[in-house]
Amino acid sequence: MTITDRAQAMVLAAGLGKRMRPITDHLPKPLVPVRGRPMLDHVLDRLQDAGINRVVVNSHYMGDMIVDHVAKRAQPQIITSPEVELLETGGGVKNALPLLDQDAILIANADVYWTEGRDALFDRMIDAFDPDHMDALLAIYPVQGAFGYDGAGDFFWQVDGRLKRRGDAPAAPYFFTGVQILAPHLFDDSPAGAFSLNVIYDRALKSGRCYGLVHDGGWFHIGTPDALTAAEEKLNATEGAG
Repeated sequence: MTITDRAQAMVLAAGLGKRMRPITDHLPKPLVPVRGRPMLDHVLDRLQDAGINRVVVNSHYMGDMIVDHVAKRAQPQIITSPEVELLETGGGVKNALPLLDQDAILIANADVYWTEGRDALFDRMIDAFDPDHMDALLAIYPVQGAFGYDGAGDFFWQVDGRLKRRGDAPAAPYFFTGVQILAPHLFDDSPAGAFSLNVIYDRALKSGRCYGLVHDGGWFHIGTPDALTAAEEKLNATEGAG
């Protein structure tokens, strides 16, 4: 992708947010505020900063609230992709493909929060994606450095930049952040209806065309109300975070 390609992206905002209850009993997780601003807006703001002028946002759980919320934004232009039935991550992207770029798609989860490193993450992703060698570029982060993350990790990052799944290993040093660039052809002959983007990653991994980019800023895993409180306390105590 190049500067002139920075036209559109997709934000995944259709999840149920069950672990964030009771907050999400009355509010979809993407609209849960972090430091006074919904997580969805933090992502959309950064897409706008990266020069993205058109964003597809899918929705399902309390979807009307998400549609109403994004309608208030002037920039970037938002196109909504409501899902009557939850299509999961893979099905959600596949359903929105007619609205998206046919060369490469920048995709981000709506319920993530990070602080930038030396350069903005979306800028780094766009500049690093090489369609001649990559079908997928996933933003990853060190397990040991993330605030609030307690999982076993998802990937090994190999010396040539390619990713390898944790597989049967007890742990892996990096986890997937939910930010990615994918080639649309990965969805050719993919399942109908609901399916996980893991199906797509496996295709890229099998062909040796799935790469990783390590985010060099901060990453906050906000999955529960307690984690939200702890993350905000950490962010408020960190001068210049945001």
